[in-house]
Amino acid sequence: MKHAVMRWSLLVVALLTSGTANADLARRRDAIVEVVQKVSPAVVYIGTEQEVESRFRGRRSPLEEFFGGMGAEPERQRISGLGSGAIIDPSGIIVTNDHVIRGASAIHVILADGRSFEAEVIGSDAANDLAVLKVNAKEALPIAKLGTSSDLMIGETVVAIGSPFGLSKTVTAGVVSAVGRTFRADNRVYNDFVQTDAAINPGNSGGPLLNVDGEIIGINTAIFGGGAQGIGFAIPADKVRRIVDELTRFGKVRPAWVGIDTADLPVRVARQLGWDRAYGALVTAVEAGSPAAEAGVKRGDVVAELGGSRIQDAEDFDTRVRGYPARSAFPVVLFRDGGLRTVQVTPVEFPARMVEGLAWERLGLRVKEIRGGLAVSGVRQGSAAADIGLEPGDIILRVNNQPVTTNDAFREALLTARRGRSVLLLVRRGRYGYHVTLPFEREAGYRL
Repeated sequence: MKHAVMRWSLLVVALLTSGTANADLARRRDAIVEVVQKVSPAVVYIGTEQEVESRFRGRRSPLEEFFGGMGAEPERQRISGLGSGAIIDPSGIIVTNDHVIRGASAIHVILADGRSFEAEVIGSDAANDLAVLKVNAKEALPIAKLGTSSDLMIGETVVAIGSPFGLSKTVTAGVVSAVGRTFRADNRVYNDFVQTDAAINPGNSGGPLLNVDGEIIGINTAIFGGGAQGIGFAIPADKVRRIVDELTRFGKVRPAWVGIDTADLPVRVARQLGWDRAYGALVTAVEAGSPAAEAGVKRGDVVAELGGSRIQDAEDFDTRVRGYPARSAFPVVLFRDGGLRTVQVTPVEFPARMVEGLAWERLGLRVKEIRGGLAVSGVRQGSAAADIGLEPGDIILRVNNQPVTTNDAFREALLTARRGRSVLLLVRRGRYGYHVTLPFEREAGYRL
C-alpha cells in the first residue's frame, strides 16, 4: 500500500511538472516563433562556384615576383560564393538575388533538412537583382507563400531567415522601417526597397523577409555598405511577383516601353505649373501612339506617383518603370491644371523597328555584323560618338560589359542600357582596345 501511494504521488508530480512545462512553452511561443517554425523548411542555403583566370600559380619565386609573372599561362581557379533563397513552388522553384548566382558555373542548394541538390537557372535579371532557380526533387517540397507588399505598415514586425556569413538557418527580427526607399550604392541607384532594422548581412541575400503571417513580403539583399547598423533592404514582394513571373515564363525580363520622356522639375517651373511639392518629374514629351499617350499622359504633366509611391525626379521615374515588364500595368498619378488624376499605363515590348533609331538618335552610331564581331558603319555628325572620336571600322566588343558579336546581341544590350544616363563601350581599333563612355542624348527627343 505504501509503495502504491508513493508511485501515485510521483505520477502526479510528473504530470503537474509536464503541464507546467507545456504551459511555459505555450506562453513563450509568440508570433515570431510560429513564423520560423512554419517557414524555415522552405528557406535554402545556396552555394556557388565560379571559375576565374589567374596568372599566378601558388607561391612565386623572387624573380617571378619581380617580373610579375609575365608570360605565364593563365590558370583557372575556383572561387566560392554563398547566399540564401526561398522555395515558392513545390515543384522546386526557388527565388534568390541575381548577384548571388551571377557568373556561377555550379550552384548547390541545401534544404533545411540537409538534402542537397544541383540547381539550374531558369532566368535572372541584374537590373532588378532577382533570379529564379529550379531543383529536381522526387516529391513536393515545402514552400513559403509569396504575399503582398502594397499594404505594409511602418513599424510592423518582420522576420528575416537566411545564411549570413554561411551560418545557415539564422533568424533575425525587426520592424518595417520604411517603404519605397531609394538609395545609391556601388555607383548605381537602387529603387523601391523595403527598409528594415532586422539584421541583413552577406549571405542573407536572396532569403525571405516575412510578416507575422509567415508570408514573404520581400527578398532580402545585402547591398548597402558604409558600416550602417540597423539598416537592411528587401525587394518588395509585389515587384518580386512581377519579375519572377516574367523570368519563369520567358527566362528574362522583356524590355518594356511606355513612350515617355521626363526631366527633373526646377522650382521655377513647378511654381509656374502650380505644383508646390518638392518632388515629381516633368513630362517633356510623349510618343504618339505609345502606351503613355493611350493612357492620356500629356507633355507638361507632373508625374507625382507611380505604383503607389512618390516619384522624386526623372531618374527615379526611369528606374521605377524598369521594375514593370511588358504587359504589367501600373497606376500613375499626374498633376495637371491644378489637380491630380490617376491613369493606368500598360507598357509593351520595345518595338524592334525602333532599336536602330535608338542607337542612331541617342548614341550617334550605326553598326553592322562582320566576321568576328560588330563594326561601326556610321557616326552621326555632332553626336557624342563623333565628339569622342569613334570612326567607321571601329569594332564594338562590349556594351556595359555585355559581350556583343551580333546585331541581336547589340540590340538586347542597348535595350537593357537605354534608361541609363550613359553607356560604356569596349571598342577595338587595330590591336588596341579602349573603354569609352557615351552619354545618352535625352535632348534628341527619343521617348522611353
